[in-house]
Amino acid sequence: MEQFKLSPQELFWKCDAAQFEFSSTDELRFLEETIGQERALTAIEFGLSIDSNGFNIFVLGESGTGRSSTIKRVLERRCKDEPVPDDWCYVHDFKNADRPNCVRLAAGLGKTFQGDMETLISHLAEAIPRLFESKEYEQAKNSITQESQEKNKKLVQELEAKVNAEGFLLQRTVGGLVLVPTRDGQPLSQQEYGELDEKEQQELEEKGGRLQEMLNDTLRQIVELEKRLRISLHEMEKNFLNTALQHLFEDLEEKYKDHARVLEHLGNCRADLLNRADEFRPSQGPQVALGGMRTGRQEPSFDQYRVNLLVDNGALEGAPVVYEPNPTYFNLFGRIEHIIQMGNATTNFTMIKSGALHRANGGYLIVDCREVLINLFSYEAIKRCLRHGEIKIEDMAEQYRLIATVSLKPEPIPLKCKLVMIGLPMFYYLLYQLDPDFRKYFKVKSDFNSIMKNTWENVQHYALFIATQCRKEGMLHFSPEGVASVVEYAARLAEDKNRLSCRFMDLSDLIREASFYAVRNRAEKVERSHVELAVESKEYRSNKLEQLVQEFIEDGRILVDTAGEVVGQINGLAVYLMGDYSFGKPSRITVRTFMGKGGVINIEREAKLSGPVYDKGVLILSGFIGDRYAQDKPLTLAASICFEQSYSGVEGDSASAAELFGLLSSLAGLPLRQGIAVTGSVNQRGQLQPIGGVNEKIEGFYAVCKAKGFTGQQGVLIPDQNRQNLMLKQEVVDAVEAGQFHVWAVRHIDEGLEILTGIPAGQQLEDGTWPEGTVNYRVNARLEDMVKGLQKFARPEEKNSQS
Repeated sequence: MEQFKLSPQELFWKCDAAQFEFSSTDELRFLEETIGQERALTAIEFGLSIDSNGFNIFVLGESGTGRSSTIKRVLERRCKDEPVPDDWCYVHDFKNADRPNCVRLAAGLGKTFQGDMETLISHLAEAIPRLFESKEYEQAKNSITQESQEKNKKLVQELEAKVNAEGFLLQRTVGGLVLVPTRDGQPLSQQEYGELDEKEQQELEEKGGRLQEMLNDTLRQIVELEKRLRISLHEMEKNFLNTALQHLFEDLEEKYKDHARVLEHLGNCRADLLNRADEFRPSQGPQVALGGMRTGRQEPSFDQYRVNLLVDNGALEGAPVVYEPNPTYFNLFGRIEHIIQMGNATTNFTMIKSGALHRANGGYLIVDCREVLINLFSYEAIKRCLRHGEIKIEDMAEQYRLIATVSLKPEPIPLKCKLVMIGLPMFYYLLYQLDPDFRKYFKVKSDFNSIMKNTWENVQHYALFIATQCRKEGMLHFSPEGVASVVEYAARLAEDKNRLSCRFMDLSDLIREASFYAVRNRAEKVERSHVELAVESKEYRSNKLEQLVQEFIEDGRILVDTAGEVVGQINGLAVYLMGDYSFGKPSRITVRTFMGKGGVINIEREAKLSGPVYDKGVLILSGFIGDRYAQDKPLTLAASICFEQSYSGVEGDSASAAELFGLLSSLAGLPLRQGIAVTGSVNQRGQLQPIGGVNEKIEGFYAVCKAKGFTGQQGVLIPDQNRQNLMLKQEVVDAVEAGQFHVWAVRHIDEGLEILTGIPAGQQLEDGTWPEGTVNYRVNARLEDMVKGLQKFARPEEKNSQS
């Protein structure tokens, strides 16, 4: 047994505080680089440098490994040397009002353009009313009106002369001009007309018909004159307005002469103003609204000449880096807002708002994969955006309406942006497998490690990390011993003496808690004792269930023996995962063997309480027994294996070695030492294989042994490959050093049998037999007895077939 025992030094890796050349982390520099992620950083650098389509970056890794902080820091450092992207504006489309046009301007010029248009509008609001109130306008208007009136008067006078010469009178009525026959210069009444003979009436009617045609012709000329008057007035007003607008637009056109879209918009604004001259003319009186209410005239609007500055990059000093924490469709692609007026929703191009993609255009956008996937429309819309290379603002609810409504369709904006998505490895591999488009648009994988090598350089980086956290948050700085204690905790998190954890979120919490206890104890620096107190306090806040299980074991409600020897019974070790806390618990495993052909019966499986990995571990036992003992005889074995007092699911194969020990013990009739718990998986050749959670398992059995009393013969048997995973608590290490507790590391099932039974396992001889008195001899003999015994009860035909 002694050769397999581990020394106290092998149970824990101690970080040497003497390697640190400082008395306090306050002396160290600020850590700017990322620790232990060389592969991920190389991938990020490649993804950011290549400019081809589809080479967006997916940063995958466990939460707390520094994925987000690293990519943000890399991008912020990189973007400073890159050009500032252009501004983007939306302006009114005078041909299609529901399709606003986008205008691209150099960074900072968009805001200038918006201000220039606001200034222009204020000048227009002052100049146009003043124009129509000017003396020159009134004179020109009166001149055109008077000329038209004189022509109108002349036509009427010429008509009246002709009508009077024919014995008729031109009379004005409510219905217009009418012809009335006269006698002696006086209009004929109806009675007088009736007293005329037929010949006279006929002559009057013939004259009246000719004169009516003349009247109609004159009226048509009058209407034409009025039409020409309106046209002349409109042309005059346009000329006056054009003259007034000339100097207002000339400066802007000169200023933006190198921007074709701006010049086009200015020209459209100018043409629209000229076409709206009638709207700017002063009203002649109050308008009458629906219901007969007299209202004042609504002032002409200049909103269509405004500029909607969608993206203003004037304040940037490099390419933008945008992190969108809530990547809903509207937050990513922008929205079209509405105003409710009298129950109606109205909108215009000035209510178009930018999204994260607009702000990140020309730079970098960071999103969380999980948040993207849980937000409706976002993921598919991102793929469409990357596929077509443009940002298109759409009303996504439109496709769910029964009736289509009129809404704005803004012109899409070209996209040139590097998208960085952060997520768990599970999301990356699921998307890669299930979505064919995913691999087209996220061709760069940056995989963050959860562990890194335990080297001198990385330990020094840990010290810098602690110093940086303390400086950032104004915490108390650490002594070399305090730093060493944090590094040791990192090795325990990694479950490997040769590795350190990259779960910097957990480590940052430990630094904060240790600093808190140091401040509360009025210490000048954070020492090892404060770090250990922080670890113990965090464990105490989380181990309520562990303490409850421990009490059940102490009270005897959960049956666990830590002394004596029992045939076919052994203590297996399991790990319970409770969110952020895990602990080990011993469980009694019992095995019963008997005559039959049923093979190994897994009671957990029959009760549907086991997972597939656990079932696989039990099935391996049959392979081992058959390979070792059934080469010269049939295997007539029936055995049942059970996790006693297990009322929930069991998963994992780390109990398969313990189950095999119990099976061999039951077959050989040899008792197993109950003071030794076993963990480890086994293969069909009997070799022990490493498992996880070895520290928690050892500490869990140690706590039970401590509660029930040490005998000096207690301990845990583990696979030899788990040596490097041992980072046990100091209390367990001290117990091992005092000889109260032991840890054995073995490579093969035979080595474990000798420790558990105190009897040699035995090596198979050349003739296929086993040395007498060994464990394997007794197992083989028992199996042979089972074959013979089964033959006694076999039917005659079965005996003949066996012979």
